[in-house]
Amino acid sequence: MPLTDFLVPDCILLAPKAKDKWDLLEQMVQQLTVSGSMPVERFAETHQALVAREHSVSTGMEDGIAVPHAALPGLDGVRAAMALIPQGIDFHSLDGKPATIVVLLLVPREEKLQHVRTLTEIARRLGDPSFRERLLACETGESAISIWG
Repeated sequence: MPLTDFLVPDCILLAPKAKDKWDLLEQMVQQLTVSGSMPVERFAETHQALVAREHSVSTGMEDGIAVPHAALPGLDGVRAAMALIPQGIDFHSLDGKPATIVVLLLVPREEKLQHVRTLTEIARRLGDPSFRERLLACETGESAISIWG
């Protein structure tokens, strides 16, 4: 399933003011709860799972991309959020460059194949430099979803 099946405009942060990747992760999970995509009761568990994953190995990739992700027990479907950060934020990426596009992905622990498929689609789409440029130029969550779609 494409990312747009799980991503809603309210879960796209445009140029968020985050002091570091830890602050950004918190803001992204907060946005998932504010938008109603994730129950507020799962905020702490979700945030903790993402932080633990990030401490084990950075999810910063290359070319300004980071894909923090976690598998959660009992989640009733995939959840996603995105942050578009033209100025970039340090994500301890493989190439040492700041992340400008951060896609947060939460999947049910029971659906490992879906997790891999969605991560593969994200990496494939974000591997295109012109796609990344168009995405970073978006001024609304709706336009980001339409470009992705």
